[in-house]
Amino acid sequence: MDPISAALLVAIATGAAGEAGKQLWGGLAGLVRRRPAGETAELNAASSNPGESELALLAQSPDDVDLARALSEALTHRAEHDEAFRAGLMQWHQQAQALRTGDGETKNTISGGNQSGPVLQGRDFSGINFNGPSQK
Repeated sequence: MDPISAALLVAIATGAAGEAGKQLWGGLAGLVRRRPAGETAELNAASSNPGESELALLAQSPDDVDLARALSEALTHRAEHDEAFRAGLMQWHQQAQALRTGDGETKNTISGGNQSGPVLQGRDFSGINFNGPSQK
């Protein structure tokens, strides 16, 4: 499994992703806190899961890229050793990637007076066809 991007973790932790980011953060926190199947109650009380302390530290300083990297490394390490965690993390990561925060930011600017044709602003367009008369 590829490591989770530190930039993505920072964007979600800082709230840059809005309500969807809050839900993703909550989902990641729940995943990290979930105990592996078969752990006894004594183990649950005595130790924390790998990634929990890194998650808590990033929550306290959400714009710290070094803390985000440490969390990413802890998540990757845990995923290598816990099959159920890896499956949950992969599902979470797919949802987070769909959010597309930070990377590939789009800024649209129109200047220079009147525009004589249609203007389309946005990001990641495909299959668009303007079937109008050609301008000469």
